[in-house]
Amino acid sequence: MSQSHNDPGYHGVEEDVKQLHGMGYAQELSRRMGGFQNFAISFSIICVLAGGITAFPAAFSAAGGASVGYGWPLACLFALIVSISLGQVASAYPTAGGIYHWASMLGGKGWGWAAAWFNLAGLLFVVSSVNFGVFLLFRDLFLAGVLGMDVTSWTSSAMLDTGWWIQTIFISVITALQAIINHRGIRLTTILTDFSGYLIFVGSVVLTIALLVYAPSLDFSRLFTFTNYTGDAGGGVWPTAQAGIFLAFMLGLLQGVYTITGFDASGHTSEETRNAAVEVPKGMYRSVWWSFLFGYVMVCAFVLAMPSMDEAAKTGWGSSNYVMASSPMPTVLRDILYIVIVISNFLCALSGLTSCSRMMFAFARDGGLPFSTALRKVSPAFRTPVNAIWAAAVLSIVATLYGDAFFVLATGCAVFLYISYVMAVAAGLLAEGKTWTKKGPFNLGGLSKPIALFAVIGCLILIAVGVQPPNEKVGYLIVGMIGVMVVIWYAGLRNRFAGPPIGDAIARKQAEIAAREKAVGEAAQ
Repeated sequence: MSQSHNDPGYHGVEEDVKQLHGMGYAQELSRRMGGFQNFAISFSIICVLAGGITAFPAAFSAAGGASVGYGWPLACLFALIVSISLGQVASAYPTAGGIYHWASMLGGKGWGWAAAWFNLAGLLFVVSSVNFGVFLLFRDLFLAGVLGMDVTSWTSSAMLDTGWWIQTIFISVITALQAIINHRGIRLTTILTDFSGYLIFVGSVVLTIALLVYAPSLDFSRLFTFTNYTGDAGGGVWPTAQAGIFLAFMLGLLQGVYTITGFDASGHTSEETRNAAVEVPKGMYRSVWWSFLFGYVMVCAFVLAMPSMDEAAKTGWGSSNYVMASSPMPTVLRDILYIVIVISNFLCALSGLTSCSRMMFAFARDGGLPFSTALRKVSPAFRTPVNAIWAAAVLSIVATLYGDAFFVLATGCAVFLYISYVMAVAAGLLAEGKTWTKKGPFNLGGLSKPIALFAVIGCLILIAVGVQPPNEKVGYLIVGMIGVMVVIWYAGLRNRFAGPPIGDAIARKQAEIAAREKAVGEAAQ
């Protein structure tokens, strides 16, 4: 590390490194992040200016205002409980592997291997869906809204048409830029994610105030009125009209599910965070709490600012754009907010790529991925997992090539991540007091099992919502993945894959740890 023995933060880092060695891993990444940086990376990847806006129609075109007034708090409550439960596990095992390592230690290497693939797929879909969203927002808000351009040629109606090529090139360029930033080191990345945190705070507040000040009226009953907008009434967001308002409301939870996810980014950057056993859990649950609070006021403002709820619903996926365009706020203010929203979404994907690459690196160093030797490589110059960064970037671009990708990716990322979350939490619930007896500083005590049980129930509800039509493709992907994983695992991988080091394997790895730290210029602590 660059810290001297006289640095007051040195001994805290020394304890972090000692704990990492005790889990069988080398301090190859640069431990530069403090508590706020760890919080900011999860807050940035959640980004209420991303999912809160792009997925707003999924809620509003379900059960109307009540999907926002009641639905957002309910989805966020589930997410908060999950983050607290995962935070306790992260405090005991602060490694870049995150979900993979936690599920492995508590549920066995096979369980952890399966959780890793769901988590990795979810994180890749986060980057893909958000960058797809950046393209849509840049096209509709900046080019059409701010510059007044005709964006007809930017709209794809079929693969390989002009719009598809523009979309693909745009997404490739911004993803490459995010990869370059990540490649150049965690310091540059955290500067931008810190900025993103402040931008989200300020942007969501200004947007909320602007919508409310210029709203035609403030009818708060809208937020608690159930209106079934499924089918044509909601512009086909949910193509089939639902017979019951309850199911419509449950479908509307998808907005909160898609938005309040990815908070395990705090866990994936554990090995780059000082005092990780304390700061990582706080980063997770605080990012969820503040995203709920700022996001709730903001999405409620969208409902309150509508000139007509029925007209807004009929615009389908354009309902959030309808609200912004119909607001009589000053044009210059609206243009600035459009730019803030686009930038926030770009930085959201940047954080997602950071999280995804760290998970890929950690899984590869235990031999869990094809080409693991290459993917675990850390740059001595930048102290980042460079090959994992670029592999994640390329795979995330490939995922957007499917023409109707956005909603499938948006739903898929949330569902896949929550599957991995429930696997880790459920493993902890069953292992607690048996194989898991040593916890970290963040200890829920007697509340641990009840909170874990509620987290499991919440995850299962959110997963069930995410595979309802028209998102049955996500369900097919899940079934397909499970089938493939079962075949691969029992075909022989279970005998070759060792999983995270445990017991005597940790002691045998100490020489390798010293060599790896020397290779990246890290003096073993």
